[in-house]
Amino acid sequence: MTTSSTALTLQPSQLAMAISNPGALGTIDAYISTVNRLPMLSAEQENLLARRLRDDADIAAARELVLSHLRLVVSVARQYLGYGLPHADLIQEGNVGLMKAVKRFDPERGVRLVSFAVHWIKAEIHEYIVRNWRMVKVATTKAQRKLFFNLRSMRPDGQTLDPRQVDEIAANLNVRREDVREMEVRLSGREISLENQNDDDDAYAPIAYLSDNGRADPTQVLARRDKDAMHGSGLDKALEQLDERSQRIVRARWLQDDGGATLHELAAEFGVSAERIRQIEVAAMKKMRVALSA
Repeated sequence: MTTSSTALTLQPSQLAMAISNPGALGTIDAYISTVNRLPMLSAEQENLLARRLRDDADIAAARELVLSHLRLVVSVARQYLGYGLPHADLIQEGNVGLMKAVKRFDPERGVRLVSFAVHWIKAEIHEYIVRNWRMVKVATTKAQRKLFFNLRSMRPDGQTLDPRQVDEIAANLNVRREDVREMEVRLSGREISLENQNDDDDAYAPIAYLSDNGRADPTQVLARRDKDAMHGSGLDKALEQLDERSQRIVRARWLQDDGGATLHELAAEFGVSAERIRQIEVAAMKKMRVALSA
């Protein structure tokens, strides 16, 4: 029995878009509704398709394996909405992980693809968050990343950890207790706009009562200096190193006051896939970091 009899209801062009671009079918809700209607595979069907992919490099088999697990990506991506990144982008990155998992899946190991793929999906989403979430840019070591993605769920009711809990978490994650304390402080903070964000002149904002007493934390001073450099001549210089398309993508994604454009919006603008936009963005950001560090 082959999965061709499952009769996926989408046209071939729509199937391709469902994999490469979560926004191609309309809103993100429309995409989620569509992938949730795609047929699931039995263990027998899954093994047959995986063998066709492994033995015959059957691309159609790979596509059906991916499509039947797109709902898994949606489910995993939903767990990371608290980081403030676009849902569509999280799903896009998760789809990349799913495709990598399908390529490496061995049907002879006796495990279902869902169990194997979830690790690849999470790995791609984690990498995307680390690259793009502002607070996580400082979480560069293995211990910091491990704490970043686990400490929230390990803190009871989000309360401050006592020494015993710090020791337990450090032991469970095999990290230093000092790393636990440091990440707890980072995760406890949140960004607050100093300026008034509405048109009400009487609204109270932190800028009205915060003052500089000449005792600024050195870390804050350095952070402000780096931020000023990024938003001043340093950023302009770095942007000049990019071609016109790369500049447009970086500006649209990260230098807009309205939250920025999504990958699929820019994909539609340039007539390429969302994955291609992601690749251009990653290359551009690397080039800019080199220019800013010079």
